[in-house]
Amino acid sequence: MWLGPEEVLVANALWVTERANPFFVLQRRRGHGKGGGLTGLLVGTLDVVLDSSARVAPYRILHQTQDSQVYWTVACGSSRKEITKHWEWLENNLLQTLSIFDNEEDITTFVKGKIHGIIAEENKNLQPQGDEDPGKFKEAELKMRKQFGMPEGEKLVNYYSCSYWKGRVPRQGWLYLTVNHLCFYSFLLGKEVSLVVQWVDVTRLEKNATLLFPESIRVDTRDQELFFSMFLNISETFKLMEQLANLAMRQLLDSEGFLEDKALPRPPRPHRNISALKRDLDARAKNECYCATFRLPGDERLDGHTGCTLWTPFNKLHIPGQMFISSNYICFASKEEDACHLIIPLREVTIVEKADSSSVLPSPLSISTKSKMTFLFANLKDRDFLVQRISDFLQKMPSKTPGNSRAGRKASIVDSAPEAKEKMKEESWHIHFFEYGRGMCMYRTARTRELVLKGIPESLRGELWLLFSGAWNEMVTHPGYYAELVEKSTGKYSLATEEIERDLHRSMPEHPAFQNELGIAALRRVLTAYAFRNPTIGYCQAMNIVTSVLLLYGSEEEAFWLLVALCERMLPDYYNTRVVGALVDQGIFEELTRDFLPQLSEKMQDLGVIPSISLSWFLTLFLSVMPFESAAVIVDCFFYEGIKVILQVALAILDANMEQLLGCNDEGEAMTVLGRYLDNVVNKQSVSPPIPHLHALLTSGDDPPEEVDIFDLLKMSYEKFSSLRAEDIEQMRFKQRLKVIQSLEDTAKRSVVRAIPGDVGFSIEELEDLYMVFKAKQLASQYWGSSRPAAVRRDPSLPYLEQYRIDTNQFQELFASLTPWACGSHTPVLAGRMFRLLDENKDSLINFKEFVTGMSRMYHGDLTEKLKVLYKLHLPPALSPEEAESALEATHYFTENSSSEASPLTSDLDLFLPWEAQEALQQEEQEGAGNDIQEKRREEKGTSPPEYRHYLRMWAKEKEVQKETIKDLPKMNQEQFIELCKTLYNMFSEDPMEQDLYHAIATVASLLLRIGEVGRRFSAWSGKESRDSAPEEGEPPAPDPPQDTAQELQPPAAGDPQAKAGGDTHLGKALQESQVVGEGGGGEGRGSPSQPLSDDETKDDMSMSSYSVVSTGSLQCEDLADDTVLVGGEAHSPVATTHSGGAVDTDWCISFEQILASILTESVLVNFFEKRVDIGLKIKDQRKVERQFSTSSDHEQSAVLG
Repeated sequence: MWLGPEEVLVANALWVTERANPFFVLQRRRGHGKGGGLTGLLVGTLDVVLDSSARVAPYRILHQTQDSQVYWTVACGSSRKEITKHWEWLENNLLQTLSIFDNEEDITTFVKGKIHGIIAEENKNLQPQGDEDPGKFKEAELKMRKQFGMPEGEKLVNYYSCSYWKGRVPRQGWLYLTVNHLCFYSFLLGKEVSLVVQWVDVTRLEKNATLLFPESIRVDTRDQELFFSMFLNISETFKLMEQLANLAMRQLLDSEGFLEDKALPRPPRPHRNISALKRDLDARAKNECYCATFRLPGDERLDGHTGCTLWTPFNKLHIPGQMFISSNYICFASKEEDACHLIIPLREVTIVEKADSSSVLPSPLSISTKSKMTFLFANLKDRDFLVQRISDFLQKMPSKTPGNSRAGRKASIVDSAPEAKEKMKEESWHIHFFEYGRGMCMYRTARTRELVLKGIPESLRGELWLLFSGAWNEMVTHPGYYAELVEKSTGKYSLATEEIERDLHRSMPEHPAFQNELGIAALRRVLTAYAFRNPTIGYCQAMNIVTSVLLLYGSEEEAFWLLVALCERMLPDYYNTRVVGALVDQGIFEELTRDFLPQLSEKMQDLGVIPSISLSWFLTLFLSVMPFESAAVIVDCFFYEGIKVILQVALAILDANMEQLLGCNDEGEAMTVLGRYLDNVVNKQSVSPPIPHLHALLTSGDDPPEEVDIFDLLKMSYEKFSSLRAEDIEQMRFKQRLKVIQSLEDTAKRSVVRAIPGDVGFSIEELEDLYMVFKAKQLASQYWGSSRPAAVRRDPSLPYLEQYRIDTNQFQELFASLTPWACGSHTPVLAGRMFRLLDENKDSLINFKEFVTGMSRMYHGDLTEKLKVLYKLHLPPALSPEEAESALEATHYFTENSSSEASPLTSDLDLFLPWEAQEALQQEEQEGAGNDIQEKRREEKGTSPPEYRHYLRMWAKEKEVQKETIKDLPKMNQEQFIELCKTLYNMFSEDPMEQDLYHAIATVASLLLRIGEVGRRFSAWSGKESRDSAPEEGEPPAPDPPQDTAQELQPPAAGDPQAKAGGDTHLGKALQESQVVGEGGGGEGRGSPSQPLSDDETKDDMSMSSYSVVSTGSLQCEDLADDTVLVGGEAHSPVATTHSGGAVDTDWCISFEQILASILTESVLVNFFEKRVDIGLKIKDQRKVERQFSTSSDHEQSAVLG
């Protein structure tokens, strides 16, 4: 790349001059490339340890004048090819011009101006591409790609100096964090360490401190543990690694790759040392935290935040905190966690004005809303800019906003009579509304939490659930959305609707509201509408129980939006097909049990209770295990506090039953203890009539345990476990998500491997290794090959076997590295044919089972099986449509010209007559048997009762997998045989027995061609015989075919210069000598063929013609026409057709049995196909090159230096 000219005082320090002219010098960095001695080692070490490893390119061009001691850098390059291109441009365009100047200062000024002009032109062309990374980052990214062989699509996010601990020795180097990989490189005094880890392979990532190194980051994969330490800023590094690993887990979970979010805000003056991707990830993390804190819709985009104070009228204080502004909301969070939270939707804002500043209240800003509330912010740093941003967003708001919510809320299904306790709760809330505001703009303080913990009155429950969950925001901004969904989903059938119908009557059957069709129909509509909205989740068990409770306290539309908030924000990934979110929180629960209840934790692990209980507790928010009135109070707290409450209550339940659980002997006993405790958690303040809990009816014993008040249980959970914080839970969720998703991936791997038939020949370990390579190839296509049309995203809802599938390009890459049949440049052609053969459903994708089947046939089949695969690869459907075209033409010509063949040869008739007679007899027998069966069926249908055994036997036969025999294989025409020979010649080109194999295959080809010729002539005779059943008496019998012991096709000698190129002359001569065709059917027999034609070898030949063979000299077989020598053929035969510039006989064909029998005569060919190849070594090599290697490298030096 061209560089802005910078002054260099000492030009030869650490650099070696390779080229020079009067005005420019091309230099190479010492230590780069081969050689260099001790100086090179020291320079290489310095470059890696110091920041120069990223900044210093290995090549550079300097400008100098003869009398000046000062040099100027004008270009640098990461490869010799790149720097040579710049050097040649300078020589061709500037040297002649510079020689005209008299003054050296003018020369330097001209060169600097020219280089600046080139750079400006390049930058002008690149401007439309958006944010550009700083120059330093570009150089680091180039170095990363070159060092680790990454393609252009792999983006560097950031890089850090650190130490990698290899054993007990720290290796100082550079850690490169890319979107999909963690890479480390170190070079110390000649010792090189290079690591590449895919984020999708990381099973553990944590920051810890040990005695050996105080602060380090640990990265675990399935087969290694890596430790990195000595970071300048370990917190920033670890946070970025967490984000990238999280993105990779998301990719495994729902196949979403990293997409740069263009909607996120960009700083007006980006920091020169931060890449655009790093800024994007930081903005994304802030945005996710913002939406989670204030329960805002997931598509909300944070614009910025600033420090300020908020005047709180309820306690007459200015509370310090942060103001957050996004496209639709203004939010405030106090520095103290419980002091005050505030959410102001811009749709509610009426006035934004700047109040007068004073020493007491500097830079105040007043915001008024439609609900007659006014909020006063002060101490704003850039008030004018802030007001402008808010006014910009207000202008984008739709003019018509939905009306007030509470007036339009429908009455809930529950309409209980008021009682004293309930009245007191309602009164407390109304006082709270008066002091703190009502609706979305309510001040949320510690007082709000206290009221929630005391229980929300049933008349306000629906309204407050909508506010606290954030569902209200989505409902009022999407008017009519639910009704539209219901209309679209009505009458639509899917797997989700089937499951919904099955579970409808299991949803709180004890509650009166769901004992009639009215409640059931409402539940059906809500669940079906959500399944239609989010087909990724669709429907999951437990959603019916939660939704039925939501319906009790709100309208259908409100229940729908609450369900959206639950599934998509508050309980992420809980209700997908693998309940990943619930498993993650189950892992957190186990970890918290170890921390808070260590003595009970070990016992629970031994009994295996936690996995059994926690899923039902978390998925249904205790609604399925507690009496309804009690669980509803927990749901109140959940909508206000989030998952923290569920974990606290779960810990409190274990703590309350600790003594009994420690005395349990098995899982069943522990489950009974917990079940009976939960059944007796009561809500004495409930105004609804108690609803009998089904679980309680089933587990009630003679001495029921004493009742536990739900409010006492909540109070205890807050007293003992209130130290839990939302930030800590999110951190633990990340850690557990790695474990859970990798565990699920291992389960998927085992399931797929178990689904592979046992006769494939690979061991379990080999299958697992193959699966990992196959999966890595599919995942790589998602982040490097998204432009490929067939590379589809993985669908986690599919069965495990169908989740990972590869297209033809990916298969070709795997085939080339794993196949035992290396064919040089012919390998992609063979891979394409193998892909088409395996792709049975013709969707241009193959799954792992199909892939393994193909590999197994090449590795573990016997000689016959391997040859059968090779044979099939040269027949449709493995042949592409272009290759199959001439085969279709052959069929056309055969049917058209079969009547015009010449007189057949009677001497070969005896070979075929027994087979003909047997075939005809079998056909007659089959027809007779078919008629008998039809008659028998008619009789059974008319008179006799059906014979069930007969039908069962027929059904069993249909179900039996018919093993394909060699007799079932279709015959091969001449062009297909030529393609087969071409493949075999390429296959042998790298074998140690190369010459022997060429000799053997030439012999076999010659033999097969003679067999085919005899068969073709008999086919012509049998066609004539079928037309003229009685020959004329005067016609003499046709003579025998001219046959002699043909000279075998010999490959050129090893020393022959034509051995590897242009051996066609040699083969043509051999073929002329071995010609066995008699013109016009004349000639006399000259003995027998070199190999006797057995009945098996000839009985299937029905249509054969003159033959051709592929040249052994042309091993690459680029063009069929160039490598084909045509021999013989009757002068008057009209069936020869022209294809690719050469005539290919269209009536010639040969069977698999004949090819097999011919190959068995050559022991060297038998040994080649029976040779065992270890796939384990090939898998190891494939893992080393799973990444695409960049094209620019130092191996081009010799070519350039020339």
